[in-house]
Parts: sequence; C-alpha cells; structure tokens
Amino acid sequence: MRSLTLVCLFVVSMMTALVGPQAAAMAANGKVHIQIYKAGFIVGASGGGGSLRYQGKTYPLSIGGVSLGATIGLSKVELVGTAEGLNDPSDIEGIYSGAGAGLAVAGGRRVARLTNAKGVVLTVKGRQVGFMFSIDLSGMEVSLKK
Repeated sequence: MRSLTLVCLFVVSMMTALVGPQAAAMAANGKVHIQIYKAGFIVGASGGGGSLRYQGKTYPLSIGGVSLGATIGLSKVELVGTAEGLNDPSDIEGIYSGAGAGLAVAGGRRVARLTNAKGVVLTVKGRQVGFMFSIDLSGMEVSLKK
C-alpha cells in the first residue's frame, strides 16, 4: 500500500511539473499597430484605431481616451509594438496605465510600457506626422471592433 501511495504521489508531482509551465506558456504575444489622430487648433478631438496580429489572425482595434499635446491642423501618431500575456484576443481590451506612459514622439524615440487590468502589457514605440509635442498614453482605452 505504501509503494502505491508513493507511485501516485510521484505521478501527481510529475503531472504538476509538466502542466504548470505549459499553463504559463499558453499566454502568447501579439503584435500591435495603432494610429492616433488629432485635429484642431490648440483644442481638438482625438481618436484612433489599429490592429492586433495574434496567432495568425488580424483583429481591428478602436482606440479612445488618449491625451495629446498641442496640435495645429492634423496630427497623426503611429505606434508599433507587442502585446504580451494574451490568452485570448479579447484580453487586449481595457484601459491601460503605467509608469512612463508618456511617449515623446517629436524629436526622440522612447518606448512606453502600459498594462491593463487583465495583465496584458503593451510595449510600443512611435513616430509622428504633424505638429505634436507629446502623447500621454495613460488612460488609453483599447477595444476590439465588432
């Protein structure tokens, strides 16, 4: 009886050792491409869209809640990067925040790392066209277009 118990404990511990890392590895990374637009003179409107490339499929995104710097005319920021920790495409949805969420795109290359409530981490870098000094990504809301 004792040897049967030891064998069962060994099998259970081996299964736990094999399944544990696989469960963590199931979270995958995706690639994001985001465009944010702002139009106006000093005060304007902003919004945007983009896409998530995840497990061979492309999902359209809607972007809101972005605060942009001073704008004259039309400005556009393109952000590219990764989305880490996805178990499902819908995990990208949510409001993102994080230290260093500001991204200086005029005259410099900086990377922003943002996290949502589901633990998805967006790491993005950007380039801009138009007159814009900075972009504050903290509070950015991302949703899948239906």
